[in-house]
Amino acid sequence: MKIKESHAAVDEFDVEQIELKGFARSIAEIEWLLLLLVLLYYISPDAQVASPAGLLICMEVFGAFILGFHYVNFNLPHFKWKLTIETWVMILFITLVVWNTGSTESPLLNLYLLVIISSSITLGKAVTIAEIVIISLVYFFLASRTGLDYSLVAYTEFLVFFLPFMLVAYITTMLAADVNYGKEMFKVLSETDEMTGLLNKRSFSPMLNKATEVAVQYSQPLSIMMIDADNLKTVNDTHGHKAGDKLIETIAGAIRDCLRTSDITCRYGGDEFVALLPHLPSKKARETAERLRSAVESTSFDVDGVRISTTVSVGVASYPDEVKIADELMEKADEALYKSKASGRNCVITYSQLMEEANKPVIEQRQPLERRTSE
Repeated sequence: MKIKESHAAVDEFDVEQIELKGFARSIAEIEWLLLLLVLLYYISPDAQVASPAGLLICMEVFGAFILGFHYVNFNLPHFKWKLTIETWVMILFITLVVWNTGSTESPLLNLYLLVIISSSITLGKAVTIAEIVIISLVYFFLASRTGLDYSLVAYTEFLVFFLPFMLVAYITTMLAADVNYGKEMFKVLSETDEMTGLLNKRSFSPMLNKATEVAVQYSQPLSIMMIDADNLKTVNDTHGHKAGDKLIETIAGAIRDCLRTSDITCRYGGDEFVALLPHLPSKKARETAERLRSAVESTSFDVDGVRISTTVSVGVASYPDEVKIADELMEKADEALYKSKASGRNCVITYSQLMEEANKPVIEQRQPLERRTSE
């Protein structure tokens, strides 16, 4: 069945960007909370601040950083390295605050927990461990200002102080890992066709866009095969949907066996499949399509003691051999598939064959006209 829909309307929302945008928003809220807590301490009557002017400048600079990082160029893409920078800046800000409010005796030391929680949720185990090490070094640096005590009591106090940090980091990281695992599993399920194990249409579309972009940028060949089962409806009507499902699985298995591991295959619809063939020119793509057609034709399967066979029609289009605009590959492969179905099925038609056939009447009409003109 010929596909009429426009591929320009493919849903291109980036799940990763949505996730990173949510993380960035959460980090911004934590930063504002951090600034608010420091401000509340600053204005409290019993605050012990070594340099009030210096602490005020730190708060102003940190507030300006939050505004600049989150609200200037608001629509720019989000990246994890930006979140990492923010956590490092938070560590620096808290260190300056602690420096001014009692060093290792500061009541604001626990603000480092906000950094650890933020890092555990958004940046993973490795970055979180690195930041705990940095915070530990900062603690020793602050302690050195008042004179280090290497006694067992001092060591015990250090462990008591950092034990909650490590515990929070461990629990938060494990919870985040479990959430990410579930999310990855959900992503795999949402991007894979349950019956065949191939990609589904939703996950195939961004890969197609990326492949065409790379092909154009580096002047590399790119081919697309559109494959359609010839007798699914007949098999369903005659032998039931169990046989129809087996037919789809058989074709999917043949596609996997005949294509390279670097090729991208997708179940595009009920009985339609698409294969994206990077770095494959027109001639090689046709040979691959013919090999697939032959493999399906020679394969049969058993359903309740009945042997059932099937065939496929294949349309092929290649960039830049046949199609000069890479974004039109799917459309042209679909036209070739439609011609393959109209030509009796169980055959392979390339877009160049389609164009040659379309140009034949023009050539045949032109020749008599040229003879009459010469006479």
